[in-house]
Amino acid sequence: MAGRRVNVNVGVLGHIDSGKTALARALSTTASTAAFDKQPQSRERGITLDLGFSCFAVPLPAGAGAGAGQLQFTLVDCPGHASLIRTIIGGAQIIDLMMLVIDVTKGMQTQSAECLVIGQIACQKLIVVLNKIDLLTEEKRQAAIDKMTKKMQKTLENTKFRGSPIIPVAAKPGGPEAPETETPQGISELIELLKSQASIPTRDPSGPFLMAVDHCFSIKGQGTVMTGTILSGSVNLGDSVEIPALKVVKKVKSMQMFHTPVTSAMQGDRLGICVTQFDPKLLERGLVCTPESLHTIHAAIVSVKKIPYFRGALQTKAKFHITVGHETVMGRVMFFSPAPDQFDCEPLEEAFDFGKEYLYQEQYLSKDSTTAEEDKKSDQPVEKWPKQQWALLEFEKPVTCPKLCLVIGSKLDTDILANTCRLAFHGIMLQGLEDKNYTETFLPKLKVYKLKHKEGHVERVIDDYSVIGRSLFKKETNIQIFVGLKVRLSSGESGIIESGFGQSGKFKIRIPGECCSFQEGIQTRICEIPPPYLVLLILR
Repeated sequence: MAGRRVNVNVGVLGHIDSGKTALARALSTTASTAAFDKQPQSRERGITLDLGFSCFAVPLPAGAGAGAGQLQFTLVDCPGHASLIRTIIGGAQIIDLMMLVIDVTKGMQTQSAECLVIGQIACQKLIVVLNKIDLLTEEKRQAAIDKMTKKMQKTLENTKFRGSPIIPVAAKPGGPEAPETETPQGISELIELLKSQASIPTRDPSGPFLMAVDHCFSIKGQGTVMTGTILSGSVNLGDSVEIPALKVVKKVKSMQMFHTPVTSAMQGDRLGICVTQFDPKLLERGLVCTPESLHTIHAAIVSVKKIPYFRGALQTKAKFHITVGHETVMGRVMFFSPAPDQFDCEPLEEAFDFGKEYLYQEQYLSKDSTTAEEDKKSDQPVEKWPKQQWALLEFEKPVTCPKLCLVIGSKLDTDILANTCRLAFHGIMLQGLEDKNYTETFLPKLKVYKLKHKEGHVERVIDDYSVIGRSLFKKETNIQIFVGLKVRLSSGESGIIESGFGQSGKFKIRIPGECCSFQEGIQTRICEIPPPYLVLLILR
């Protein structure tokens, strides 16, 4: 194992013009073919338009395992512009550690907040980098840094990154136009902090090979190169790999890691694969994998959690931008939950039980999904919320993705200048539906039911324990199928539909163990509250 190299992917995220690319450049010793705004449009506009990759390496810390070697930090420079959120989400899914870059003169901004939300979903560790401290006057610098540090600590207080380290730097003193001779400030301290925060990741070379491709280009006389990060498994020189989006299988001719030729690579590695020629424009971003290991799906069942910063309710039948891996497509959503008596059941981590029955929801259930007015009207105790909820996602165009992958729902058509979080929910894909005709072949197996509510009236009292009801059913209704259902009377009693009564849709209610407390001639409402398993299936 001597000379081994362990790779850790560090995401560099933040608001536009916070200095992310300058920070990646100051840290890095090796740039990939896609680093530091190599696109002409990026240089022209002075902003990052795509993911950039570069790296630096330090000796493996003591106790990291047998043999000397290097700990390589691959920096994933994500664009900060609001319109490029799809790219940011794609980049965040391959990182082990996140650096949130904040302009110390401006503090948290809209995209900073969105990046923090993505970080909470996609990674476990955070470092906040207060950049551009050179813009602060020397006599007020420390006080301004201390003030911004306290603000950031308060911002992180209610996130999983509470207590994360915050460090001041000046990645490019003097700004973009300053001469290269200007020495960055705080970079050696940041490298030490990265070393202390980085956990040696556990990498698994087994299972099918899967790589997230973020750049693709041709080299004359050699072939087409796909660069990306290996999400699972391993790959060797001479292996056959599939490009699912193009439905083609290609042979691996050569491989490189940051300009160094290699014969094999595994999960977590940043890699360039050269295969026989194809048009790189056909695959700007996507997946490459072991042949036949991925499948294209038209819909999916996902576990789902609302992102608390998203304003407003998540409505069933609404359309969202659904990001799955490096793909973002429009999709329609339908929310459902366990039956109310199972709201407290512990969530199922990676399974979905098709044998169970689920309750249809008009919207995702959360404390902010009912208004204060509705709460006032209700004489019921405070509502309970299910520990787990799910959604059926129906994509407008098919997507190719691995099982159990991260899913993010967004409203990317929201005005990018609005000071609001566009990320709505996130979850894990539990079941992908490959059949184009899934509405006929699959959905009938999904037992999602809708509670119905009907009202009728008590017509007369038979005895202390029985009444005759009307106006709940039509005369042609087969009342036998409703026998045994519970009803609630407006006078407070609960009863059970015992049988039909006559031919006009009337019915007999038995009130077991209770004496009728209402008088004949007074209008008493009956509410029928059937359990979910006795109502019609609401799916197509």
